[in-house]
Amino acid sequence: MSAPSRKQREIAQRERLVLDVAARLLVERGYLGLTMDRIAAATEYSKGTIYQHFSNKEEILAALALESSSRRVALFERASTFSGRARERLCAVGVAASLFVDLHPLHFQVESIVHAQSIRQKASEARIRRLEDSELACMNIVLGLIRDAVAQGDLELEEEDQAQMMVLGLWSMSTGFHHLSSIEGDPIVGKLGLAEPGAALFRCYDRFLDGCGWRPLARDWDYPSILERIHLEVFSDEFNRLSAR
Repeated sequence: MSAPSRKQREIAQRERLVLDVAARLLVERGYLGLTMDRIAAATEYSKGTIYQHFSNKEEILAALALESSSRRVALFERASTFSGRARERLCAVGVAASLFVDLHPLHFQVESIVHAQSIRQKASEARIRRLEDSELACMNIVLGLIRDAVAQGDLELEEEDQAQMMVLGLWSMSTGFHHLSSIEGDPIVGKLGLAEPGAALFRCYDRFLDGCGWRPLARDWDYPSILERIHLEVFSDEFNRLSAR
């Protein structure tokens, strides 16, 4: 494959600048304060130039959400390759989900905006579909681990669609918790009196998986040590980046 031309590099650099500026303005001013005029002023490009790349601000938000969501898929894929039993690999995916939020704190704010029906109608169908496909790719990674557990004899499914229901339950716990945690000001999860809400989320995972009969059960296995291995063997670079902030 040939290297990108100078013009292609310039286009990519402009789009990168637009996305970076839009993300900053969204943090500073919120959705209503994010306008194409402000993006143009901050980038020092004309509004016409901005429109050559993105037809409206909703399209910019969809691009931001898709960009970070693609990175979440990459984290999940890496987590699923952790050397261990299926439930241990699922632990790695849980770590990946939490790491993703810490590395991309703006994602859930942007995603919740983009998923609003009035916004979806303004963003391109192609980007919305790619965003949905990205989310589904993460769910399918979890579904694959559940099927691995069944094949290995660590999990028995009593209903035909139980694997899909387990994915729904785990995904709802994870995304619900992280959406609530991403609320600006005083997140509601902090008002529950939990000393370590993040650790409590993993205890919720354990109770759910134990209730499904997914072996090894939490009481029978040293999952804290597994989490330490995951930190060191799979995501050491990401944890180092977070520590350096």
